[in-house]
Amino acid sequence: MDGRVLVLNASFEPINVCSMRRAVVLILKGSARVEEASEWVLHSPSIELRAPSVIRLVEYIHIPFERKSLSRKNILLRDHNTCQYCGRGAPPQDLTLDHVVPRSRGGSSGWENLVACCRPCNNRKGDRTPDEARMRLLKRPQSFNSHVNRQIIRYLGRTDDAWRKYLFY
Repeated sequence: MDGRVLVLNASFEPINVCSMRRAVVLILKGSARVEEASEWVLHSPSIELRAPSVIRLVEYIHIPFERKSLSRKNILLRDHNTCQYCGRGAPPQDLTLDHVVPRSRGGSSGWENLVACCRPCNNRKGDRTPDEARMRLLKRPQSFNSHVNRQIIRYLGRTDDAWRKYLFY
């Protein structure tokens, strides 16, 4: 019951990733249907159910534009736990957040100025801009929007081939 399940809106648009337990509850309540199932079977005294991998909501839910809160976790998710200077992936505990324009130079602590960075690159850059440190960003940081949310869902689904046809790889 620890697996992840892709949640699709009634229009087949990917909208979230939830736990296996939450997906089973939605299915049993009749709020969602199984679109893709894994080979695992869940048993109860009265029901046998193949473990869902992708579910689709029965009724369409309008999702208003929502700004995600600025947090270390969300910055690391946006940047796929990858240093934005050298491109090395690392576990979250081995990454730092770097201000592209240092705070001492008037840089803000916002989505467009914070990136995931490994410790060696952060030390090398120091209190300089990337140009001054002769370092290049892999991609320009952007705020967390629905496009970034879809990228994160794609990233989370890399290991589940059943998700591919719903994520438009």
